[in-house]
Amino acid sequence: MRVRDLVREHLKGLPRTVHGGTAWKLENVEDYSHNLNPFGPPEALSELVNEAIGHIGHYPDDSCSDLRQVIADHHQVDPEEVIIGSGSSEIIRNFPHVFLGPGDRALIPRPTFAEYAQQCTVVGAKVIDLLLLDAEDFRIDVERLLHRITPSTKAVYICNPNNPTGRIEPRKKILEIVETCRHKDVMVFLDETLLSLVPDYQDISCASFVGSYDNLIVAESLTKSFAIPGIRIGYGLGNKQMIENMDKVRMSWNVGAVEQHVSKVLMRDHFDHVVKAARLMAEERDWMFNRLKEIGFPVDRPSDSYFYFNSVQSLRTNAAEFQDRVKDSGFMVRDCASFGRPFEKYVRFCVKDRMRNEAFVQGLHDAIGSLGW
Repeated sequence: MRVRDLVREHLKGLPRTVHGGTAWKLENVEDYSHNLNPFGPPEALSELVNEAIGHIGHYPDDSCSDLRQVIADHHQVDPEEVIIGSGSSEIIRNFPHVFLGPGDRALIPRPTFAEYAQQCTVVGAKVIDLLLLDAEDFRIDVERLLHRITPSTKAVYICNPNNPTGRIEPRKKILEIVETCRHKDVMVFLDETLLSLVPDYQDISCASFVGSYDNLIVAESLTKSFAIPGIRIGYGLGNKQMIENMDKVRMSWNVGAVEQHVSKVLMRDHFDHVVKAARLMAEERDWMFNRLKEIGFPVDRPSDSYFYFNSVQSLRTNAAEFQDRVKDSGFMVRDCASFGRPFEKYVRFCVKDRMRNEAFVQGLHDAIGSLGW
């Protein structure tokens, strides 16, 4: 018997998901395809890692109690409403393993982070796309979303800011969806992993509201905010019963002693590093919009967040070719073809500090010129 014959039928043709942030493999290429804090981690990171080395001779605290308390204090929730993951990707994985099964439907706006659909498919759930439209500024149409909910719909996914579009939905709109879904016995998975790098994110976040709803899970991460993708720390927030059930599928000792210590101190003592970055990137976002208009790059409006998502169709090219042209100038942008049609003509790129942004815009200008414009 071949191995393929033993694999569950719905997994046989399932490919791995595609992500950005791979320019570190290339020599002399500045990565604008990811959306990390451009100022890197706090200077104290090395010291924190060294402090934690003394704890690797024994198993880490499986409950992550100290870290959960710090996160609970940060979001003004109860520690029992917090679950820690090896990156938010583990929270994304575990959610459907608890709340979805074969025959269930998950309604997911598209384009968005590919792992949602991937993990729903793994458990045998059916993914229903809600195509976000350029004509609607890639924002969620609440009426259209709620209309797509059927009796077999068990979950709705929302990414805020949405990856890759960068659009931010207000708290009132999100909670309207959550409340309506609650009456329909539908879960809402809300991904806020990019939100803390937006100024005044506390006025947008729904994290502190999880105790008020029995159908809301909020995913968060330190990856983007502290620019530490190599240290896998994420977490989920939900009411106590939801977190208790999420904990049943969590891998034991999923977060090491080094990660727990580093994350605890960063969240408790260094969050000003994130606040400062958010403020500076908002300034650079607006500066970049004006410069993009000046060089003839097809951008219609400033980003809500700190990364841009734009079609290059008017330049008579596609994302793959444009990515190659920009790479020739020493920069990497994200080819968004992996988000499916019609996004093979869209690219995503972040903002950083002024010096690097000036060089990046010049790289875009050169790429546009190489296309004959």
